[in-house]
Amino acid sequence: MKLKALIFDVDGTLAETEEAHRAAFNTIFAQAGLGWKWSMDDYHELLKISGGKERMRAFQESLPQDERLGDAEIAALHKEKTAIYGEILARGELELRPGVDALIKAGRKAGLRIAVATTTNTPNVEALTQCCWRRPASQVFDVVAAGDQVSAKKPAPDVFNLALERLELAPDVCVAFEDSLNGVRSARGANLPVVVTPSIYTDRQDFSAAQLVRPTLEGLSLSALAVL
Repeated sequence: MKLKALIFDVDGTLAETEEAHRAAFNTIFAQAGLGWKWSMDDYHELLKISGGKERMRAFQESLPQDERLGDAEIAALHKEKTAIYGEILARGELELRPGVDALIKAGRKAGLRIAVATTTNTPNVEALTQCCWRRPASQVFDVVAAGDQVSAKKPAPDVFNLALERLELAPDVCVAFEDSLNGVRSARGANLPVVVTPSIYTDRQDFSAAQLVRPTLEGLSLSALAVL
């Protein structure tokens, strides 16, 4: 393979963001007086579903009908949750996972294009890049394809297909980086080879469909990626 681009998932792949997301959800649930509180075990299960609003809908399926929220209420709460998540990251309470920055720098030096394909929304991508790089997403990535820009979220391949379209590249000259089973299914659905670094919330999942599984990206070379 003549490698031309690296395409990264965000949550759990670039950084262990999920605890910040869980804290933001629980904060907004408390502020709204819902009586909901997601434990780490709850979130392990909920993360099998892509998208924050979708997780909220799935969570309330076990509740009586008169205690469930409508789509507009969920959307409004999720918007407030996104703002709280941004505040957490603005305090600098997040670091990149080992090897991420080094691999991106190596890719840049080699002339590769760097992209994001994520289920999370664009404001969350901006919050992460400001927290971890002190720069806007447009100065870190050539392309950002986010969940609020496609009709179907992971495991559908839409967001990876959008990234490829914007990169104007075929999948066989790119590599995707993921941390979840839904992410692997999405990347493989777009015919991309995929490298997985399981996160604290996805380490129980089956990654047999991935081309490479590693604890982190630390020490991973571009030459190793070129033969996937």
